[in-house]
Amino acid sequence: MNDDLSQAHSQSDVMDPARAAACLATLDLPSEVALGDALPPFFHYLYFWEARPPGHLGRDGHPKVGGVIPDMGLPRRMWAGGQLEFHAPLRAGIEATKTTTVASANYKEGRTGPLGFVKLRHAITQGGQLCVTEYQDLVYREDPDPGAPKPVPPVARRDEVKHETMGFDTTMLFRYSALTFNGHRIHYDVNYAKTVEGYDGLVVHGPLLAQLLMLMAERELGSLRRFSFRATAPLMHFEKATFCWGGDGTCWVRGPDGRQNMLAEVG
Repeated sequence: MNDDLSQAHSQSDVMDPARAAACLATLDLPSEVALGDALPPFFHYLYFWEARPPGHLGRDGHPKVGGVIPDMGLPRRMWAGGQLEFHAPLRAGIEATKTTTVASANYKEGRTGPLGFVKLRHAITQGGQLCVTEYQDLVYREDPDPGAPKPVPPVARRDEVKHETMGFDTTMLFRYSALTFNGHRIHYDVNYAKTVEGYDGLVVHGPLLAQLLMLMAERELGSLRRFSFRATAPLMHFEKATFCWGGDGTCWVRGPDGRQNMLAEVG
């Protein structure tokens, strides 16, 4: 399914220092951000909101597909991973522009039913300079079969050279959803998350896990040039996660039962 991938969508936003400071506070980090400061990696996700009226939202709280993202007739959306290149820092308080195109869109039959794979390309510029190139991997699928066995997640490595443990709660998930204008109900509507999408509770945002891994990598390496990540198993809001630094260009998130929630490579 690659009928017409040429449509592009551009929007501009001022990189409000107050929003970046609010995100740092949500992550329990020092939260002073001044005009012109370099923003942490991946903080562009706080901006360029796609604010649509209620009638333009799907049942899951996301904007309805169509337009840039093709409609594949599959109701469940998951952010499966992404690849980022950081060319120059984005600066607080200065307008930036994000241009989004569909790099690929494919429909396949998987072991659990039909799957739709969409790869979006985001180019973010500021002051005429390309600052970030991002590829965002989305997967669309059917509703879960209540009688089907749950997939077995991969087991995470235990050979990290450094790790940090962090817990999550409903307040943190709410605040991150608000900061990123993410209406996906799996992050705040526990009844929907359990009965419609088949999760055990509220789902910790994949981008939030990726964000925390990026900040860990930045602390270890300094500025980042490349970062790619793949979500491998959901993490629930009542679980603690261990963020692991491998020392070999990899980092990952390990759940309390040893499962691998996310795997990333850093450059």
